[in-house]
Amino acid sequence: MDWLQVFVLAIIQGLTEFLPVSSSAHLIFPSQLLGWPDQGLAFDVAMHVGSLAAVIVYFRQDIRNMTQAWFGSVFHRQHTPESHMAWAVIWATIPAGLAGLLFGGFIEENLRSMTVIACTTLIFGLLLGFADRKGSSDVVELTWKVVAVIAFAQALALIPGTSRSGVTMTAALLMGLNRQASAQFSFLLSIPLIVAAGALLGLEAVQSGIAIDWLQMTVATLVSAITAYLCIHYFLKLINQIGFMPFVVYRLLLAAGLFWMVLS
Repeated sequence: MDWLQVFVLAIIQGLTEFLPVSSSAHLIFPSQLLGWPDQGLAFDVAMHVGSLAAVIVYFRQDIRNMTQAWFGSVFHRQHTPESHMAWAVIWATIPAGLAGLLFGGFIEENLRSMTVIACTTLIFGLLLGFADRKGSSDVVELTWKVVAVIAFAQALALIPGTSRSGVTMTAALLMGLNRQASAQFSFLLSIPLIVAAGALLGLEAVQSGIAIDWLQMTVATLVSAITAYLCIHYFLKLINQIGFMPFVVYRLLLAAGLFWMVLS
């Protein structure tokens, strides 16, 4: 890859990993419009590491409190809101993990088409708009029913174009969480899945024996991390003011562009 490709793809990944817009849809455009070659497994690992670093650094205090509280709930039966949140993240991750193990191969072989991505970008964009209009303005308790719905919604994100952050925020809004709470829980849910995805990609990269340009990988990690951190910060700061409708409109325009590329 040349350096322009490194910077552009790292910025796209950093932004779309956490915005409700679908990273798979965006990563198609550079290759289709500019004829760029596939970035390869090592580059994907670097971008995942960057995104992971961003969310861990941003929520470091919450993660520390949740981890301590979780150990307290396991060894001392001390239950707090932080331990409840930690258990919620764990349980909400399991369906997506199982779905990945059972259907990951099928999805990789049959659903990574531009037509599928265009359809899911459109459908789940409209669903996000409906959830934002219907959603409550009050934070409801994160009950196990709410966690279960969000968990199964997250499993749908294996389908390209769905957007993991988008579908989990949609489910959270439909279950009564406000915009801020929906976004924050979605971001915390991303941590174990990014770890798992990065580990699998890293294993595949090692097994493939591909040559790695460590300078480009380091730059990609840093650019992805900085972009993702700024994205999380400003998204949480502005989401109560602007709502999700700008992202809905953007997804509809993106879907239109994808359908145009399919038809042409």
